[in-house]
Amino acid sequence: MSTVLITGAARGLGLDFVKQYAAKGWKIHACARKPEALKGITGDIHAHKLEVTDYAAVKALAQKLSGEVIDVLICNAGISAGRASALGEIDPATWREVFEVNALAPLMMAGAFVDHVARSTERKLVAISSRMGSIANNGGGSYAYRASKTALNMEWSCVARDVAAKGVTCVVLHPGWVQTDMGGAQATLTIAESVPSMVKVIDGLKPADNGRFINYDGSPIDW
Repeated sequence: MSTVLITGAARGLGLDFVKQYAAKGWKIHACARKPEALKGITGDIHAHKLEVTDYAAVKALAQKLSGEVIDVLICNAGISAGRASALGEIDPATWREVFEVNALAPLMMAGAFVDHVARSTERKLVAISSRMGSIANNGGGSYAYRASKTALNMEWSCVARDVAAKGVTCVVLHPGWVQTDMGGAQATLTIAESVPSMVKVIDGLKPADNGRFINYDGSPIDW
């Protein structure tokens, strides 16, 4: 049986990742601040209460699961930037929070669980990023969110190089502009269009994909 660990699993993209992998018959470690939201989903689901910026808790969970192998780690938890988004409206406290959740927390998760992943069959580390983190495709504005995702992308590029010898494949995925609480009702994709497509991409990842920035439909994104 294959195993996936998902952060931010109680709503939006993360919740649908749980549903998709449950339907595939995978064992799922679903991490969320409010894991009670996962009740009622049928499958081999192990819910864990986790705030991804509580690094002692991250380390404790890694230790609790030390005997497990994790085929796919999906660092999905993320937040938007609120009023820290525009020039002249920069709120340092909000910036620190956004970077903590979007950039530092995934890196800490990767560090805590890379050996679990390296022992598995599929050996995949996935971070849910955004095209808004692409410098090549920069449309301006949304300073904090864009910068946090650019930082995440650089981190994952570094991790890809650092763990290549372990046979682990690391990619960052853009889910598209999705109709979630963060994306808003005006977004162009539904969750049902985005997440199954990302699962298909993850299923098809090969070692040659290590270090790539990939769109939800499998197409490449410029850094």
